[in-house]
Amino acid sequence: MRTAGAEEPAGADGAAGAEETAGAEPGGSDVPDGPAGPRPIGVGTTPTGQAAVDTTLRRLADADHLPASGHLRVYEDVHRGLRDVLAALDQHPGPPAPSSTTHDLRS
Repeated sequence: MRTAGAEEPAGADGAAGAEETAGAEPGGSDVPDGPAGPRPIGVGTTPTGQAAVDTTLRRLADADHLPASGHLRVYEDVHRGLRDVLAALDQHPGPPAPSSTTHDLRS
């Protein structure tokens, strides 16, 4: 039993599906002629003054010449490089840290 205003499920008689695809004609203006190639997104980097960081960040420009499927490899490489630069900061001995307490051992 159907009630007033009840809609037929899509595809039951094919009418609902025909309405949805009526505007999408093959070769129409809304359909691209071919697959779009990689396009540079033009993201620039600001120099940090740290050569290792700047070199690593410039690697991001490599993603401009790759399809989206290759971006992850570049991003992971840049992330790894930046992480290595930060880890190296802990490995290089610097000046001794000031003591947290100042004691005058002279009597």
